[in-house]
Amino acid sequence: MSPTVRGKPRSQPAAAAGATPGAATRHTSTRAQAPVGARGADNAPAARYKQVKQHIRQIIDSGERQAGDRLPSELDLVATLGVSRMTVNRALRELADAGLVTRVSGVGTFVAPNKPQSTLLMIAHIGDEIRSRGHAYRCDVVLLQRESASVTVSNALGLAPGASVFHVICVHRENGLPVQLEDRYVNPAVAPDFLQHDFSALKPSEYLLTVVPMHDLEHVVDAALATPTEAELLEIPHEEPCLTLTRRTWTSGVAVTFARFVHPGSRYRLGCRFSPDTSQRQG
Repeated sequence: MSPTVRGKPRSQPAAAAGATPGAATRHTSTRAQAPVGARGADNAPAARYKQVKQHIRQIIDSGERQAGDRLPSELDLVATLGVSRMTVNRALRELADAGLVTRVSGVGTFVAPNKPQSTLLMIAHIGDEIRSRGHAYRCDVVLLQRESASVTVSNALGLAPGASVFHVICVHRENGLPVQLEDRYVNPAVAPDFLQHDFSALKPSEYLLTVVPMHDLEHVVDAALATPTEAELLEIPHEEPCLTLTRRTWTSGVAVTFARFVHPGSRYRLGCRFSPDTSQRQG
């Protein structure tokens, strides 16, 4: 039985005189095609929005834009990076959620102001803290290598982007349980033999104190969610709130090390007891 349309038999149209056989069939099967550029604009949206985030992070990390400075508009980013406005909007939204940028409706996007910073007392080495409680301490070395410095690391150490640095990652354990993840970069100029040492026996910070005096030290404490890699190394649920400590040290004005310490919020507390200097009391 022939196929029907609205109850009437469908007949095949005869080809026009002089027409190429099959031309009518080709005409009815042709579909409108989107421009190649339009199909590929967001071919991999996940990768695209991450590229936008990385581009903006580089603008901030390089110092090109400081806290409070206005960032390129969404339309500028669309034109520069060749992505859709929806992709740019997602990247900016996630950066705002992370506290790196602030968005003002109808005005633009700005580099977020630096968080207020309070004075912090000297912090003891994690191994000493654990042993003082009568518990067993162990350091597992996850990574120890020479590599090229990223923009963030080179800025922190006062080196040129891509300069050679030493990189060590350690997991510090208390009675077998991870309580601190140490991610440290070292300036090879001040500790050239750093990679030759066994840091499961002598912690990186302890070794550095034996080879170079620390004249200046900076601590910044913050809170952050664990990344998937951090959660795996610390053996905690993904995105568990963590206490982070970023540390930089200098000797005679030369940067020695840049380190980030991540502590599971469920396993670590930071506190101290001290006697205030009455000469520095205010109010």
